[in-house]
Amino acid sequence: MSQFNNAWFRDPNEDILYINETAVRIRAGMMILIPLFMAYTLFDVLYTSEWIVDASTIEDTYETNDASQIIYSGEMVQRAYDFTAQTIVLFYALFELLVSMTAKTSRFSPTIQLATYLARNKTPEWKPIAPKRFAWGLGISLVTFCLIFFNPDTFANWLNTLFSAAILPTTYNYIPQEIPITLAWICLGMIWFEAVIGFCLGCKIHSLLVWAGWIEEPCYACNNIDWEAIQAKNATE
Repeated sequence: MSQFNNAWFRDPNEDILYINETAVRIRAGMMILIPLFMAYTLFDVLYTSEWIVDASTIEDTYETNDASQIIYSGEMVQRAYDFTAQTIVLFYALFELLVSMTAKTSRFSPTIQLATYLARNKTPEWKPIAPKRFAWGLGISLVTFCLIFFNPDTFANWLNTLFSAAILPTTYNYIPQEIPITLAWICLGMIWFEAVIGFCLGCKIHSLLVWAGWIEEPCYACNNIDWEAIQAKNATE
Protein backbone atom coordinates (compact mmCIF):
# COMPACT_ATOMS: atom_id res chain seq x y z
CA MET A 1 0.00 0.00 0.00
CA SER A 2 2.87 2.38 0.78
CA GLN A 3 4.29 1.68 -2.68
CA PHE A 4 0.97 2.77 -4.17
CA ASN A 5 0.90 5.99 -2.14
CA ASN A 6 4.52 6.87 -2.92
CA ALA A 7 4.22 6.28 -6.66
CA TRP A 8 0.76 7.77 -7.34
CA PHE A 9 0.08 10.26 -4.52
CA ARG A 10 2.66 12.45 -2.84
CA ASP A 11 0.58 12.17 0.33
CA PRO A 12 -3.02 10.86 0.18
CA ASN A 13 -3.78 12.74 3.41
CA GLU A 14 -2.98 16.17 2.01
CA ASP A 15 -5.82 18.67 1.78
CA ILE A 16 -4.85 19.27 -1.83
CA LEU A 17 -3.83 16.03 -3.51
CA TYR A 18 -0.78 15.82 -5.74
CA ILE A 19 -0.29 12.92 -8.14
CA ASN A 20 2.74 11.63 -9.97
CA GLU A 21 2.66 12.95 -13.54
CA THR A 22 5.09 10.20 -14.60
CA ALA A 23 2.68 7.47 -13.48
CA VAL A 24 -0.26 9.35 -15.04
CA ARG A 25 1.47 9.33 -18.44
CA ILE A 26 2.23 5.61 -18.13
CA ARG A 27 -1.42 4.97 -17.35
CA ALA A 28 -2.51 7.08 -20.33
CA GLY A 29 -0.38 4.84 -22.55
CA MET A 30 -2.44 1.87 -21.34
CA MET A 31 -5.79 3.62 -21.66
CA ILE A 32 -5.10 4.60 -25.27
CA LEU A 33 -6.09 1.07 -26.27
CA ILE A 34 -9.74 1.91 -25.52
CA PRO A 35 -10.22 4.77 -28.04
CA LEU A 36 -8.17 2.76 -30.54
CA PHE A 37 -10.65 -0.11 -30.18
CA MET A 38 -13.60 2.28 -30.56
CA ALA A 39 -12.07 3.92 -33.64
CA TYR A 40 -11.48 0.50 -35.19
CA THR A 41 -15.08 -0.49 -34.46
CA LEU A 42 -16.48 2.63 -36.10
CA PHE A 43 -14.21 2.15 -39.12
CA ASP A 44 -15.30 -1.48 -39.42
CA VAL A 45 -18.99 -0.56 -39.25
CA LEU A 46 -18.85 2.33 -41.68
CA TYR A 47 -16.37 1.14 -44.30
CA THR A 48 -16.16 -2.65 -44.30
CA SER A 49 -19.80 -3.67 -43.93
CA GLU A 50 -20.82 -4.07 -47.57
CA TRP A 51 -24.21 -4.97 -49.00
CA ILE A 52 -24.47 -8.57 -50.24
CA VAL A 53 -26.87 -9.13 -53.12
CA ASP A 54 -28.50 -12.52 -53.68
CA ALA A 55 -28.38 -12.82 -57.47
CA SER A 56 -31.08 -15.50 -57.52
CA THR A 57 -33.63 -13.01 -56.18
CA ILE A 58 -33.04 -10.29 -58.78
CA GLU A 59 -36.14 -9.59 -60.85
CA ASP A 60 -36.96 -7.08 -63.55
CA THR A 61 -39.65 -4.65 -62.40
CA TYR A 62 -40.24 -3.50 -65.98
CA GLU A 63 -39.86 0.06 -64.78
CA THR A 64 -37.25 2.74 -65.41
CA ASN A 65 -36.01 5.69 -63.40
CA ASP A 66 -35.61 9.30 -64.51
CA ALA A 67 -32.28 8.43 -66.15
CA SER A 68 -33.99 5.76 -68.31
CA GLN A 69 -32.24 3.00 -66.36
CA ILE A 70 -34.02 -0.32 -65.76
CA ILE A 71 -35.07 -0.88 -62.15
CA TYR A 72 -34.52 -4.34 -60.68
CA SER A 73 -35.65 -5.69 -57.31
CA GLY A 74 -33.75 -8.20 -55.22
CA GLU A 75 -32.74 -9.31 -51.76
CA MET A 76 -29.84 -7.44 -50.20
CA VAL A 77 -28.37 -8.14 -46.78
CA GLN A 78 -25.78 -6.44 -44.61
CA ARG A 79 -23.74 -7.68 -41.70
CA ALA A 80 -25.39 -7.14 -38.31
CA TYR A 81 -23.31 -5.93 -35.37
CA ASP A 82 -23.40 -6.86 -31.71
CA PHE A 83 -21.82 -4.14 -29.59
CA THR A 84 -21.73 -6.12 -26.35
CA ALA A 85 -17.92 -6.19 -26.27
CA GLN A 86 -17.72 -2.46 -27.00
CA THR A 87 -20.24 -1.75 -24.26
CA ILE A 88 -18.27 -3.78 -21.71
CA VAL A 89 -15.04 -1.98 -22.65
CA LEU A 90 -16.74 1.42 -22.36
CA PHE A 91 -18.19 0.56 -18.95
CA TYR A 92 -14.71 -0.46 -17.83
CA ALA A 93 -13.33 2.86 -19.10
CA LEU A 94 -16.08 4.65 -17.18
CA PHE A 95 -15.12 2.71 -14.04
CA GLU A 96 -11.44 3.63 -14.47
CA LEU A 97 -12.24 7.32 -14.84
CA LEU A 98 -14.66 7.43 -11.93
CA VAL A 99 -12.39 5.68 -9.41
CA SER A 100 -9.55 8.02 -10.38
CA MET A 101 -11.33 10.96 -8.79
CA THR A 102 -10.52 10.28 -5.12
CA ALA A 103 -7.66 8.89 -3.08
CA LYS A 104 -9.86 6.22 -1.49
CA THR A 105 -11.16 4.82 -4.77
CA SER A 106 -7.98 5.12 -6.85
CA ARG A 107 -6.53 1.98 -5.31
CA PHE A 108 -9.30 -0.07 -7.02
CA SER A 109 -8.04 0.83 -10.51
CA PRO A 110 -5.93 -1.93 -12.12
CA THR A 111 -4.31 0.54 -14.53
CA ILE A 112 -3.32 2.88 -11.68
CA GLN A 113 -1.84 -0.01 -9.74
CA LEU A 114 0.16 -1.17 -12.76
CA ALA A 115 1.25 2.37 -13.65
CA THR A 116 2.47 3.02 -10.10
CA TYR A 117 4.44 -0.22 -10.17
CA LEU A 118 6.09 0.72 -13.48
CA ALA A 119 6.88 4.22 -12.15
CA ARG A 120 8.35 3.02 -8.87
CA ASN A 121 11.98 3.59 -9.94
CA LYS A 122 11.36 6.78 -11.92
CA THR A 123 11.69 10.32 -10.61
CA PRO A 124 8.19 11.51 -9.65
CA GLU A 125 6.81 14.77 -11.03
CA TRP A 126 4.12 16.00 -8.66
CA LYS A 127 1.12 17.84 -10.10
CA PRO A 128 -2.16 18.90 -8.46
CA ILE A 129 -5.01 16.48 -9.08
CA ALA A 130 -7.72 19.10 -9.77
CA PRO A 131 -6.81 19.71 -13.46
CA LYS A 132 -6.57 15.95 -13.98
CA ARG A 133 -9.99 15.50 -12.42
CA PHE A 134 -11.36 18.01 -14.91
CA ALA A 135 -9.71 16.12 -17.78
CA TRP A 136 -11.08 12.82 -16.51
CA GLY A 137 -14.51 14.48 -16.27
CA LEU A 138 -14.27 15.28 -19.98
CA GLY A 139 -13.37 11.64 -20.56
CA ILE A 140 -16.44 10.52 -18.60
CA SER A 141 -18.62 12.69 -20.85
CA LEU A 142 -17.08 11.20 -24.00
CA VAL A 143 -17.41 7.63 -22.75
CA THR A 144 -21.04 8.20 -21.72
CA PHE A 145 -21.84 9.58 -25.15
CA CYS A 146 -20.23 6.57 -26.82
CA LEU A 147 -22.27 4.24 -24.61
CA ILE A 148 -25.44 5.96 -25.81
CA PHE A 149 -24.30 5.74 -29.45
CA PHE A 150 -23.67 2.00 -29.24
CA ASN A 151 -26.89 1.39 -27.28
CA PRO A 152 -29.36 3.98 -28.64
CA ASP A 153 -32.49 1.86 -28.18
CA THR A 154 -31.64 0.99 -24.57
CA PHE A 155 -31.09 4.63 -23.67
CA ALA A 156 -34.18 5.74 -25.59
CA ASN A 157 -36.38 3.15 -23.84
CA TRP A 158 -35.03 4.20 -20.45
CA LEU A 159 -35.57 7.91 -21.15
CA ASN A 160 -39.04 7.39 -22.65
CA THR A 161 -40.06 5.28 -19.66
CA LEU A 162 -38.68 7.82 -17.20
CA PHE A 163 -40.68 10.69 -18.70
CA SER A 164 -43.63 8.57 -19.93
CA ALA A 165 -43.27 10.08 -23.38
CA ALA A 166 -41.74 9.23 -26.76
CA ILE A 167 -38.79 11.60 -26.43
CA LEU A 168 -36.34 9.55 -28.51
CA PRO A 169 -36.99 7.02 -31.31
CA THR A 170 -36.28 3.35 -30.66
CA THR A 171 -36.17 2.06 -34.25
CA TYR A 172 -33.02 3.80 -35.49
CA ASN A 173 -29.88 5.50 -34.21
CA TYR A 174 -30.76 9.16 -33.68
CA ILE A 175 -27.11 10.20 -33.22
CA PRO A 176 -25.37 11.24 -36.49
CA GLN A 177 -22.42 8.93 -37.12
CA GLU A 178 -20.09 11.87 -37.71
CA ILE A 179 -20.31 12.86 -34.03
CA PRO A 180 -18.90 9.64 -32.46
CA ILE A 181 -16.28 9.38 -35.21
CA THR A 182 -15.04 12.88 -34.41
CA LEU A 183 -15.17 12.29 -30.65
CA ALA A 184 -13.27 9.01 -30.95
CA TRP A 185 -10.40 10.74 -32.74
CA ILE A 186 -10.48 13.64 -30.25
CA CYS A 187 -10.29 11.18 -27.36
CA LEU A 188 -7.48 9.26 -29.06
CA GLY A 189 -5.58 12.48 -29.69
CA MET A 190 -5.98 13.69 -26.09
CA ILE A 191 -4.67 10.45 -24.62
CA TRP A 192 -1.82 10.28 -27.16
CA PHE A 193 -0.66 13.80 -26.30
CA GLU A 194 -0.84 12.96 -22.59
CA ALA A 195 1.10 9.70 -22.91
CA VAL A 196 3.71 10.72 -25.47
CA ILE A 197 4.52 14.38 -24.91
CA GLY A 198 2.90 15.02 -21.54
CA PHE A 199 0.43 17.59 -22.87
CA CYS A 200 -2.92 17.40 -21.06
CA LEU A 201 -5.57 19.21 -23.10
CA GLY A 202 -8.15 18.87 -20.35
CA CYS A 203 -5.70 20.45 -17.88
CA LYS A 204 -5.12 23.37 -20.26
CA ILE A 205 -8.88 23.90 -20.60
CA HIS A 206 -9.13 23.78 -16.79
CA SER A 207 -6.39 26.43 -16.50
CA LEU A 208 -8.19 28.61 -19.04
CA LEU A 209 -11.44 28.37 -17.07
CA VAL A 210 -9.59 29.26 -13.86
CA TRP A 211 -8.02 32.27 -15.61
CA ALA A 212 -11.45 33.34 -16.86
CA GLY A 213 -12.82 33.11 -13.34
CA TRP A 214 -15.32 30.36 -14.13
CA ILE A 215 -13.56 27.93 -11.76
CA GLU A 216 -12.06 28.92 -8.42
CA GLU A 217 -8.82 27.15 -7.55
CA PRO A 218 -6.09 27.86 -4.99
CA CYS A 219 -2.60 28.84 -6.01
CA TYR A 220 -0.85 25.48 -6.28
CA ALA A 221 2.55 27.15 -6.69
CA CYS A 222 2.02 28.90 -3.34
CA ASN A 223 1.40 25.54 -1.68
CA ASN A 224 4.88 24.43 -2.70
CA ILE A 225 6.59 27.40 -1.05
CA ASP A 226 8.64 26.40 1.98
CA TRP A 227 7.87 29.37 4.23
CA GLU A 228 9.94 27.98 7.09
CA ALA A 229 13.02 27.83 4.85
CA ILE A 230 12.42 31.41 3.74
CA GLN A 231 12.06 32.61 7.33
CA ALA A 232 15.23 30.76 8.33
CA LYS A 233 17.12 32.36 5.43
CA ASN A 234 15.87 35.84 6.31
CA ALA A 235 16.86 35.32 9.95
CA THR A 236 20.48 34.62 8.98
CA GLU A 237 20.77 37.66 6.75
